[in-house]
Amino acid sequence: MIYKFLIGSEESGSFKLEIAIDSSDTFARLRNTILDAAGYDKNQMDSFVICDEDWNKEKEVTYYDMDTDTDEDVWLMDDTPLDELIDDEGQKLKFVFDYMSDRYFYMILKETVPGKSMSEPLCQRKEGKAPQETIAVDAMAPVKPVKIDATIEELDEAFYGDDAFNEEELAELNDEFEKEQGGSDEDL
Repeated sequence: MIYKFLIGSEESGSFKLEIAIDSSDTFARLRNTILDAAGYDKNQMDSFVICDEDWNKEKEVTYYDMDTDTDEDVWLMDDTPLDELIDDEGQKLKFVFDYMSDRYFYMILKETVPGKSMSEPLCQRKEGKAPQETIAVDAMAPVKPVKIDATIEELDEAFYGDDAFNEEELAELNDEFEKEQGGSDEDL
């Protein structure tokens, strides 16, 4: 059976791929076809995320075994045929190509063609320009600097907000807590 995937990017709305691949082929071959079509380096960490209808993660297929101590199954791209985890038209996936910034292509299994096979995956259509493969750390959201010579009060205000501390409110809350517990700290 042949699978036809539509692939796009929220970052670059004009970028679209359509890839045809045999359903018995591996996630690694699909990965390499996507990376070649996008002009990306194959030495980066990436993964496929199998999603539900609302794009929530169900399973993850990685290129390398991350050696995590979880009860989740480990799916490796080289060892996992596509039809082991994907079989329904409309199946949603994400291809996370920039792990550090959690950037991905969204994918949908657009069509299945039963009774046909392919020896090599094929990018049947490519439109637009792929987004930049990685983003430099300094290009990410800026962090508001704190003055080096800031006072403790200024740091507290920056961290906790500018609401004034009310000792009476704290004392009242403490009294209520002690009544509920049946005593005070002094009784311990």
